[in-house]
Amino acid sequence: MTTSGRHLERLLQIDTFLRSRQRHTATTMAEVLGVTERTVRKDIDFMRDRFNAPISSTKVKGYYYTEPDWRLPTIPLSQGELFALALGARMLSAYAGSAYQVQLEGAIARLAQRLPEQTWVDLQELAQQSVLVRVGAELDLNPEIWQQLEQACKDRQQVKIQYFTAGRNTESERVLDPYLLHFTRNNPCVTGFCHIRQTVRDFRVDRIRKLVILPSQFETDPEFDPKAYFAGAFQHELSGNLQDIGIWFDAPTAPYICERRWHPSQTIDKHPDGSITLRFVARGLNEVKRWVLYYGKNAKVVSPPQLIAMVQEEIEGMQQQYSKEVN
Repeated sequence: MTTSGRHLERLLQIDTFLRSRQRHTATTMAEVLGVTERTVRKDIDFMRDRFNAPISSTKVKGYYYTEPDWRLPTIPLSQGELFALALGARMLSAYAGSAYQVQLEGAIARLAQRLPEQTWVDLQELAQQSVLVRVGAELDLNPEIWQQLEQACKDRQQVKIQYFTAGRNTESERVLDPYLLHFTRNNPCVTGFCHIRQTVRDFRVDRIRKLVILPSQFETDPEFDPKAYFAGAFQHELSGNLQDIGIWFDAPTAPYICERRWHPSQTIDKHPDGSITLRFVARGLNEVKRWVLYYGKNAKVVSPPQLIAMVQEEIEGMQQQYSKEVN
């Protein structure tokens, strides 16, 4: 830590001492801070001279603030900025579960000390009561595994994972070079080179049952371009080849489709009857199939033939399920 960094840290700690209800003298503060009494007194003089800190002292009370609402202006943080942080923390917690909960709560609490207490209470109430964060079904994300992956990505270390594949209801052991972590909707994922498949793959972090960081390091494939890699996805799924996809939507549904950008490559053909055809180039036909089925009779796949067949097969299977006699 630099000299200025240590000085700032001492000022923040002294500020905390002066706000506590305990008696603090130059001697007691010096012992905790690991500096001399003279250094503590110089720091207090600095706070008075530079920031006009209302600090006084008596034999009975020790050092204290004569104006409890005064705040050390070490962090120029406005109410709006702190509210944005509080709201952003809630959103991140909603998506990441408990992965960052402790760190976020501690960091924001320390920042909140720079504002008067009532102001912070008002901001908390606004963030909690006036703005809701809804992400659908919650995931059980193991914060320890997530943080291990963060470290492995940072240090470029290989990991061995025990991974649950939901489609086959099986577990497998894999060695992975973790390139990056990301959230798709509220799914926490790690993208990296899988040594079993010998290609870049995506893994849901909440499906990793065990993880061990290996001593071996890796180099990211220079041909791996994250922006290009994710540009080929429709929502989340990245498997398969890029294909030209066309989906027709009827007139009542068209406004809902037009108000969003579903894919970077999308174009929209508008028809005289008010219907539209959404066109884009992407991988992940299974993901597109599920999305089209969400709109039911209000949507129809027009290309490619493979996707049309997939939707037809799904509908036929649903018809068979619902045509069975109910006992």
